[in-house]
Amino acid sequence: MLQPELSKEGEFNIGGIFNFRTGFSYREIQFAFTTIFAIEEINKKANILPNHTLGYKIYNACGFPNIIESAIALTNGQRPIINEINCTKADTVHAIIGNSASTPTMGFARIIGRFNIPVVSHFATCACLSNRKEYPSFFRTIPSDFYQSRALAQLVKYFGWTWVGAISNKYDYGINGISTFIIAAQEEGVCIEYWESFTSTDSASSVARTVNIIKHSTAKVIMAFMSHVEIKLLVDLLFKQNITGLQWIGSDAWITDNTLTESLGHTALIGSVGFTVPRAQIPKLGPFLQDVNPTQFPNSMFLKEFWESVFNCSLVSKAGQRRCNGSEHLKNANTFFTDVSDLRFTNNVYKAVYAIAHALHNLLLCEENKDPFNNATCTRHIQPWQVLHYLQTVNFSMGGGENVFFDDNGDSPARYELINLQRATKSTMEVVTIGYYDATRPKDQKFVMNDVNIVWAGGRQKVPVSVCSEHCSPGTRKALQKGRAVCCYDCIPCPPGAISNTTDASDCLKCPIEYWSNQRGDICIKKEVEFLSYTEIMGLILTFCSLLGTFLASIIFAVFFHHRQTPIVRANNSELSFLLLFSLALCFLCSLTFIGQPSEWSCMLRHTAFGITFVLCISCVLGKTIVVLMAFRATLPGSNVMKWFGPPQQRLSVLAFTLIQVIICVVWLTISPPFPYLNTDYYQEKVILECNLGSAIGFWAVLGYIGILAGLCFVLAFLARKLPDNFNEAKFITFSMLIFCTVWVTFIPAYVSSPGKFTVAVEIFAILASSSSLLFCIFIPKCYIILFRPDENTKKHLMGKISH
Repeated sequence: MLQPELSKEGEFNIGGIFNFRTGFSYREIQFAFTTIFAIEEINKKANILPNHTLGYKIYNACGFPNIIESAIALTNGQRPIINEINCTKADTVHAIIGNSASTPTMGFARIIGRFNIPVVSHFATCACLSNRKEYPSFFRTIPSDFYQSRALAQLVKYFGWTWVGAISNKYDYGINGISTFIIAAQEEGVCIEYWESFTSTDSASSVARTVNIIKHSTAKVIMAFMSHVEIKLLVDLLFKQNITGLQWIGSDAWITDNTLTESLGHTALIGSVGFTVPRAQIPKLGPFLQDVNPTQFPNSMFLKEFWESVFNCSLVSKAGQRRCNGSEHLKNANTFFTDVSDLRFTNNVYKAVYAIAHALHNLLLCEENKDPFNNATCTRHIQPWQVLHYLQTVNFSMGGGENVFFDDNGDSPARYELINLQRATKSTMEVVTIGYYDATRPKDQKFVMNDVNIVWAGGRQKVPVSVCSEHCSPGTRKALQKGRAVCCYDCIPCPPGAISNTTDASDCLKCPIEYWSNQRGDICIKKEVEFLSYTEIMGLILTFCSLLGTFLASIIFAVFFHHRQTPIVRANNSELSFLLLFSLALCFLCSLTFIGQPSEWSCMLRHTAFGITFVLCISCVLGKTIVVLMAFRATLPGSNVMKWFGPPQQRLSVLAFTLIQVIICVVWLTISPPFPYLNTDYYQEKVILECNLGSAIGFWAVLGYIGILAGLCFVLAFLARKLPDNFNEAKFITFSMLIFCTVWVTFIPAYVSSPGKFTVAVEIFAILASSSSLLFCIFIPKCYIILFRPDENTKKHLMGKISH
């Protein structure tokens, strides 16, 4: 029958299942003797389990069948010798500590749970063990991988690694841990290039396949969720193929393992980062471990083998081997077994023993009929199921101030240290704490970095880059590559009018309507506002032409006024001539209202002033044309027509024609007046500040009325163009109106098709051209006669007939 490797009877017994293995796992041996140390320490204390003693039964279980057999032996409590003294006493342990691996622990915890015997693990981290239905009696003093995997995903995101390889072993620990990591990483926006799994017992081709995938992958960061056995095998194979430059992220099962330096490729692990349980100090543990010797446990074959291996001697006479002389002492031996400088998982064993002791202590203190679980009489003979219930309620502080308790799933609080493997010697690696993770804190405070220099893969000081695609700079957006992961994309420049002001933007943001994107596409800038300004060349030229036309009209007005008594001025109603010159001056000046920044008043003034002054001008020309026709009629015998169109009628006609236009303008301004308008439709990169017509009907009514009068004037002048006078004014009016009508007919398509400020320029040009045609064609010939041919400025000459 399987016997415990290390044992000591007590009133309450704690079982232990550890895996010392062939070749000696110093960490597992340290776990076993830490259990013994904690039990003996508790037995010496007066404040916990006074007058009671703890015992232990620790099995060296190698392999899954052996672990299950050890668990059953602890459950059955069978003794090698049964007699009348002990046959009435149950020998079942009150709790079991172990195992260090998740899969074996799952195997025996499921069985032990049916007997309600507590199982407290110090190293089994698989999140699946939190299932209370499957493992009703399971507790652990190490956090669940549910938290470690998420912490690792946040770590990857923190350093900007979005393209990661994932490797695990094929056991429950690796499969569950890496699966949770992948899900959490994808939630953080991290892509997994590949996921491979293997075990140390797989065929060489299977492991070689994993090595080949790593060799040809583009991910420079690898998340390894496995034990120290698999990671050592893997880095050895990578070392042999000279595959370097990989940044390793380690799970707690291997990141602090002190046997990593046994592998050929252990230097490749320099720079590795990963989470592990916090470092702790256990007072007096070091001297206790140094005092361990085979005489304490004479029946332990393993301890004898361990002693002979450490000191390279034999406790019994063997041929060819030195005999141990009794002077050997572990304090003189440099082994990981006695190294207490970096206690992490060993402290979990220490806490597990104390948690069981506190549960027993609280159970012994229960009062009659006040049992919080079954409300029954407290029994003197404590059963494992009672310990199970009281373990759920333990809450105590260790020497360093750490609180120990379990949640409803039997899990401990998730607190980790982020460590970095740095300088290595032939036999050691330096473990440096570079950050912390506490799952009990708010989300934005869970992960904290220290101000410690981190050594990365290859001894570099710069954070390695592991991305499928380089970051998209501001001004571009990500465009996913077809058939590939979301982390693989092309960077597409934002279209005009849209920006991205962050790195790796998924979409470009459209600028507000009055803004436009800059050349880099990362800032919206206010659009250039375009209008016909006085300061630009075109505005200056048009202003000059307007003022020149006004000046010429004024000069001609002065010349006419000075020669107002001469026949050529009096011949055709000098009053209409002066009014026409005044209206032409206004026509030239009204073009100035179209230049400059449009305002509410300038928009209303420019169109109405233009419409009214032009109608006044055309009315005067129409009056002069009618006068010419009537005057010719009046020369015929018996004609009395001039009395119907004398000076009063001429003034009244001009007033009537102009008043109609005024009424049209008033109605237009009342119903829907022109107003300043930011036109963003024509140009994308700039805004046109223009005058919106308000009512288009009003605008075209104004132009239409001018067109009707101009057309009527042209027809009448055309009819009178060949009247037999020496100075036939109708001929000049015809020519001027021909130019006037031509200008405004061509104005309409030019006005409609011209963009921005050129629309205004076309309108100003039409005003200046049509005004100039009237000014030059009607008045320049008369000024020529007045100034340079005064001999023709006589009534006789004007009334003379043209010879045929």
